[in-house]
Amino acid sequence: MKVIGMRSKLVEIEAGTTLHFWVPTINSTKPSVVFLHGFVANGIMTWLFQILSLSSDFAIYVPDLLFFGDSFTHSPQRSTSFHAHCLAKGMMKLGVEKFSLVGFSYGGMVGFKLAQLYPHMVESMVMSSTVIEMTESISNASLNNIGFTNWPDFLLPKTIADLKVLLSIGSHKFPWFPQFLFRDFLEVRVSLTTPQSTFTP
Repeated sequence: MKVIGMRSKLVEIEAGTTLHFWVPTINSTKPSVVFLHGFVANGIMTWLFQILSLSSDFAIYVPDLLFFGDSFTHSPQRSTSFHAHCLAKGMMKLGVEKFSLVGFSYGGMVGFKLAQLYPHMVESMVMSSTVIEMTESISNASLNNIGFTNWPDFLLPKTIADLKVLLSIGSHKFPWFPQFLFRDFLEVRVSLTTPQSTFTP
């Protein structure tokens, strides 16, 4: 990231809430673009190749959404509105008041909410594999389509079979991985989230 002129920056939004951004190393007059990642990844994992391709023509900002990468909050709020408010405040603290948005999956939902709440900041948007807002009917239909009854079971897999389902959904098909990689991922996730849990693949 340093080679292409970007650096890591933590921005305190309010007491107990901090967003991690990748930002241009120097101030630029180039058009600003904010890339919003989807669930399960962080900004760099999702957008690395786009960043490498576009950084010479645009001032690129890549946040980690709350609870991903190095972004965190002690607030009990979990809504897309809360994410949008935090992103808007973060961009203002970075001195950027107008930008284009690129969003994928959950990042797209946050992007739509950001444009709704802060239309004076968002100049244009490109959203992929997302919905404008996750209504209860869309949520239930989506869960039914992938064979789950609730989001935690899908998004926080407990077995290798569930993890394979999670990684096979959407436009990004992961290549074949050896079983031990799935098992190691689940063991680490379980040990980080519930240290007392017993892992059963």
